[in-house]
Amino acid sequence: MNIMTEKTLEQAVSSQMSAQSNEIIKMRGDNVTVHYGEKQALFDVNLDIRQNQVTALIGPSGCGKSTFLRCLNRMNDTIDSAKVGGKITLDSEDIYDPKIDVVELRARVGMVFQKPNPFPKSIYENVAYGPRIHGLAKNKADMDRVVESSLQKAAIWNEVKDRLNEPGTGLSGGQQQRLCIARAIAVSPEVILMDEPCSALDPIATAKVEELIDELRQNYTIVIVTHSMQQAARVSQRTAMFHLGYLVEEGATDKMFTNPDDKRTQDYITGRFG
Repeated sequence: MNIMTEKTLEQAVSSQMSAQSNEIIKMRGDNVTVHYGEKQALFDVNLDIRQNQVTALIGPSGCGKSTFLRCLNRMNDTIDSAKVGGKITLDSEDIYDPKIDVVELRARVGMVFQKPNPFPKSIYENVAYGPRIHGLAKNKADMDRVVESSLQKAAIWNEVKDRLNEPGTGLSGGQQQRLCIARAIAVSPEVILMDEPCSALDPIATAKVEELIDELRQNYTIVIVTHSMQQAARVSQRTAMFHLGYLVEEGATDKMFTNPDDKRTQDYITGRFG
């Protein structure tokens, strides 16, 4: 009986370790700080981003969630006064190492912005732009395949396949945002950052983008900043709560929304502040 119990225990521990090992840490922030000139915007943030999961960053306006998101593909480099401290790794490699090619990093860690921002080009050229710059297509047939595949993955191919030469700016807001997602996917990123991707969209377009996010996480690691608690609860597996530049807590989304450890998380989720 004891032997059986020990065996069963051993199997349980082994299966638990295997479940944990399936949760690969794709990106990691260690003691991340950000200053804009004299003002400190982030204080010693430690956060793991798990592979093939959606991590939602929540918190009141000005709490540092978008600042942290922009650290993950060095978008803060474009702000002269910004100074990032600590360490951020992608597959254990320091992305702020001077040897890192920032253009290549941003191909691996793509970004979708709050307001849909298609280029003033055709739908086809919007998607083909990145692969062309990075030399990802050998010829026109290759590029056609990349464009079609990206638009299909972004769940917009059927709506635009007969109008690929029309301007991307002529699409509806929701379609433009899915075109921007297709544009991000076209360079085969490993991580997709989304900064409030639905805040400019109506409820029907928002539902389509949320459905798409759920499908995309099969192949990509996603980090989303959202001001909508309902959206965070619907689309993410992990949630991180920011407040006044600090990471308050992080954990499985269902636990964060039902039984958070910190009162500030509870108060924010229930609408007492924010």
